[in-house]
Amino acid sequence: MAGDNDFEDQPQAFDAKRLEPARKRHRSESPSRNGSPSSSSHRAKKSNRDDVPDELPQPYDAKTLAAAKRRTSPSGGDREPPRKLKRPGQRARISEAEREHIRQRALERERELAREAEEARRGAINDVVRAHYNAVPERGRDWRKTDSRIKGLRSFNNWVKSCIIQKFSPDEDHAPGAREYGISSGAELLVLDIGCGKGGDLGKWQQAPQTVQLYVGLDPAEISIEQAKERYRSMSHRGGGGRGGRGGFNRRPPPRLFESRFHVKDCYGESIEDIDVVRQVGFAQSNISSSRGFDVVSMMFCMHYAFETEAKARQMLKNVAGALKKGGRFIGTIPNSDVISEQVRAFNAKMEAKAKAPPVEVEVEEGEEREEGEAEETAEWGNGIYRVRFPGKTPEDGIFRPPFGWKYNFFLHEAVEEVPEYVVPWEAFRALAEDYNLELQYHKTFTDIWETEKDDETLGPLSERMGVRSRHDGSLLVTPEEMEAASFYVGFCFYKV
Repeated sequence: MAGDNDFEDQPQAFDAKRLEPARKRHRSESPSRNGSPSSSSHRAKKSNRDDVPDELPQPYDAKTLAAAKRRTSPSGGDREPPRKLKRPGQRARISEAEREHIRQRALERERELAREAEEARRGAINDVVRAHYNAVPERGRDWRKTDSRIKGLRSFNNWVKSCIIQKFSPDEDHAPGAREYGISSGAELLVLDIGCGKGGDLGKWQQAPQTVQLYVGLDPAEISIEQAKERYRSMSHRGGGGRGGRGGFNRRPPPRLFESRFHVKDCYGESIEDIDVVRQVGFAQSNISSSRGFDVVSMMFCMHYAFETEAKARQMLKNVAGALKKGGRFIGTIPNSDVISEQVRAFNAKMEAKAKAPPVEVEVEEGEEREEGEAEETAEWGNGIYRVRFPGKTPEDGIFRPPFGWKYNFFLHEAVEEVPEYVVPWEAFRALAEDYNLELQYHKTFTDIWETEKDDETLGPLSERMGVRSRHDGSLLVTPEEMEAASFYVGFCFYKV
């Protein structure tokens, strides 16, 4: 056989230098496990190092080693220069004026939020006051004269209001004594009653020395306005005679019942110019006096609510001055700021003396725990029928600066249940009224009014008919507690010049 003559290759000696590198095994082109076949494009994406043969390890030769490169220190001189920061473009830069504008907008927003919070707080207080007066029941005149615990105080306050109406509602031609000299002009009064409540003064206006032609009653409490309307209808059914034999100036027979209008209105938070009857009578938008307008604006036991803020106080005076004609009278009653200041000074002096005195150790009985934190004591005074309480700190000298926003809570048995009211610093009120051409003519405490007018030929007998003093011996029917509560108020009259 031919194959038998060939010699087989004999094994040769091992020479590592003649070895060829092993060929790299190629991946199978069979389908992968996920079902997608391998492609040549996948192999083409391999790095170039896969196509270079692997080098065999060489014998170690220390002499051929190159020195390791030294790491350059950050502070070295061979480092690259620092990269320059790219300056923002014109659109990214904000000018100083724009930055100030943004800051002002943020401040304005903060002020707006603060105003909204303050308005919400004031609205809550207004709602409390309105809800209180809406909730006070109408018990009737008989109950007020017989069963009321403060019937003497009610009679006294009503008599004081009658005194102010009798003295200052008529014009010069209808003042006491004018009729005897034949000076009466026959003109009739136009009356605006702000804070008219349930219409408690309707009978007093019916007995005014000068006949009332038109009475306009405004109040923020809806139910009170409805009760005032009902009281007026009751008077009209009696033929306009008011309350019978009480009489008025010179005890003359009561005249026909005047025409009336009633409106629900917040006279401290908004202008009253939008009320039709007010606009028809006449309302001046500026301080310029006009011959058109109301003869009298009355504000009994309600003006203190306007001194929550300066804005409310000014809006109130704008409404008063705008509604009054030249020579018109602004009459009313308010809490006596002198009494409040005196009580506040006395309280602060007591607290100062208490702070200087050595602490007093209070004995604690067995089983009781010592109270750690007691509520801070605040100015408070009153008696069994009325009470005044400040919720926070009060000025040490009793001078309220600024003159707005000094809130206290007032309680009067059967009448007022802890309603928030505000101090009316008298001199600040007087100065503010002058800004609206309102000149002071009269200012007296209720106790001074009593001492001055109790022996008047008209107002003296009126006090007997109204139950302030006895018809038999002339003794005062007002208790000392009631008289103390009455001394908390003053009466006033301003003229529009």
